Amino acid sequence: MSRRREHVPTRPTWRCRACGIAWPCSAAKLRLLGEYRHDRAALTVYLATLQTEAAEQLVALDSGVSPTHLADRFLSWARPRG
Repeated sequence: MSRRREHVPTRPTWRCRACGIAWPCSAAKLRLLGEYRHDRAALTVYLATLQTEAAEQLVALDSGVSPTHLADRFLSWARPRG
């Protein structure tokens, strides 16, 4: 029996537990968009909170990830399209 791994962040590296790429990965984005389809503002607040946590942890790791990159990575895709 195979066990399905969820596309969630691994802290403090902020890589996806299932696929290993930078979180949120495509699968995580799709899941989050589905979960928050009726409240995009709540999704943005949730992601901004995670972005702050990721920034603190990635700075502590001296990862070299810029705040601008994190904003794009965590928030730009979740904004409603007009």
